[in-house]
Amino acid sequence: MLIDSHAHLDFYNTHPTERDEVLSRSWAAGVKTILAIGIGENPSEMHFALDLATSVSGNQLPSIYASAGIHPEQAHNATPEGLIELSRLASHPRCIAVGEIGLDYYHLENPEIPVQQEAFIAQMKIATEVRKPIIIHCRTSELATPKAKEKYGPADAAADTYNLIEQHFLPSGLPAIMHCFSGNVNDARRALGLGFYLSFAGNLTYPKAQGIRDAAAFAPADRILVETDAPFLAPIPHRGQRNEPALVTHTAAALAELRGISPEELAAVTTENFHRLFPSTRETRKN
Repeated sequence: MLIDSHAHLDFYNTHPTERDEVLSRSWAAGVKTILAIGIGENPSEMHFALDLATSVSGNQLPSIYASAGIHPEQAHNATPEGLIELSRLASHPRCIAVGEIGLDYYHLENPEIPVQQEAFIAQMKIATEVRKPIIIHCRTSELATPKAKEKYGPADAAADTYNLIEQHFLPSGLPAIMHCFSGNVNDARRALGLGFYLSFAGNLTYPKAQGIRDAAAFAPADRILVETDAPFLAPIPHRGQRNEPALVTHTAAALAELRGISPEELAAVTTENFHRLFPSTRETRKN
């Protein structure tokens, strides 16, 4: 059994039965638990993932858990009302994490740095209050668009992310997931030193992602997870297509090969890591 630790299930709405079809294929592929990420297109849609987690059930359908958070691209919408709603959602037992939250200096149109940082700090405070892990979004600044580099100058999103976490979240003693880990071994070393879990997505399989693969081979077995970030980042051989939880099997197979273990062992390791991180997900499952 595999767990997709990060999927945007609310994006599957191109036709009335698309989500049901995606979930059925997930079950058939052996992906029987999914963490649905509750960011939506804006904070008014944070609740969509929890709505799914509390309503989807049935034979041959995966268990769904939810997160809730305000993405850094929507940081300008982290209003007092939005943060109150996040706190309400995060308090629900089926909402197991706050996220994805963090910093992103990648696009010109993203909010200004102080706005992003204020929203990030406020959400880490909420996570601390409800005693839930955080799911971190951090896109490396060195890959930013040229105009974004002009706008944000020498600021580095990764360095700022780590610094803010050390100040505002690390004292809580709660764990965190570095979602869609895209750094190198040095980045992994710093994240692991803070107690993070590293979650690997389909970009692990891309030809130019040797740095990510080196980090994936380096990371301790008890700190790795797999995800799709669906419907984005489909792994090879499906790159360029609409991603979905069933395809996490390709990322898991690539990660297993990198680490010199069988896909079955990789599945067992990442599943145990997810359950350790989120103890409430250790439920009795249908076969």
